[in-house]
Amino acid sequence: MQIITGHISPKVSSSGDDATWVTWKMALTIALPICAICVIVMVIYHIHMTKRRPARHFPDDSLEAPDRPILGGVTIRDMLEMTTSGSGSDNGTWTQLWLITDYHEKGSLFDYLNRSTVDTNGMIRMALSIATGLAHLHMEIVGTQGKPAIAHRDLKSKNILVKTNGTCAIGDLGLAVRHDVITDTVDIQLNNRVGTKRYMAPEVLEETINMNHFDSFKRADVYALGLILWEIARRCNVGGIHDEYQLPFYDLVPSDPTIEEMRKVVCIDRQRPSIPNRWQSIEALQVMSKVMKECWYHNAAARLTALRIKKSLANYGAMEDLK
Repeated sequence: MQIITGHISPKVSSSGDDATWVTWKMALTIALPICAICVIVMVIYHIHMTKRRPARHFPDDSLEAPDRPILGGVTIRDMLEMTTSGSGSDNGTWTQLWLITDYHEKGSLFDYLNRSTVDTNGMIRMALSIATGLAHLHMEIVGTQGKPAIAHRDLKSKNILVKTNGTCAIGDLGLAVRHDVITDTVDIQLNNRVGTKRYMAPEVLEETINMNHFDSFKRADVYALGLILWEIARRCNVGGIHDEYQLPFYDLVPSDPTIEEMRKVVCIDRQRPSIPNRWQSIEALQVMSKVMKECWYHNAAARLTALRIKKSLANYGAMEDLK
């Protein structure tokens, strides 16, 4: 997969249906292998009163769009918002599918934490917004503006974007699954071990996850959330003291670990990211430590729910008059 950046200009059609059509020209030189390939073009352009929004473009019948409209058009504050979508033809040989989403110039949480630290308020603000987004994702909402319950299945710091106000938005639902409450089924393919290996829950690594039980996928999301909270907490600057950014298990596995390497560390040795002793002397970090530990229990059923995490962090934030 190749990611290319470019620029496009919006043109509004006068066809009477108020549709917004985007025309663009971009020179691409891509060596295509014989097998099918998905080329994603990430572009940034001015639209809707010059507000920048990135557009993602996918060839038809090769790979389902990572941010497909799984939410049914519902706007969620702590999820990456999809503004619109559309399709068109490049040269008649394949169809282009477009998703236009909000643009967050601070980039991913992974990038942000690599270059910046946060104070205790900023840490809780980030953690609470992620937990809020995940709780909303996991929840079924009925009504005309409703949505099905959804599990992300690839939650990680690279799939979370940082907004200008310091809160976060969850993005990339390419592996997400929906729960059909009427039939009590999950719309999932046969492969039950997907996602980023470093963030896989024990039951995913061991392939013991119950594929027919939607709560199993929510619990795997919570495990990954616990690791993300640890990433944020390491960058919390208190009195000039903070840790350098590291990925979870950085000291236990190589940069691109195999399933077997992760399974040994997480499932056999039952290791988790280390928590510095100094965190226990700082109330905000103590709260974060307690939450993350309850996210990565080996027994999935013992983990907190995203809603419980949201409430715990919100309660602490309220006590500290977090705004």
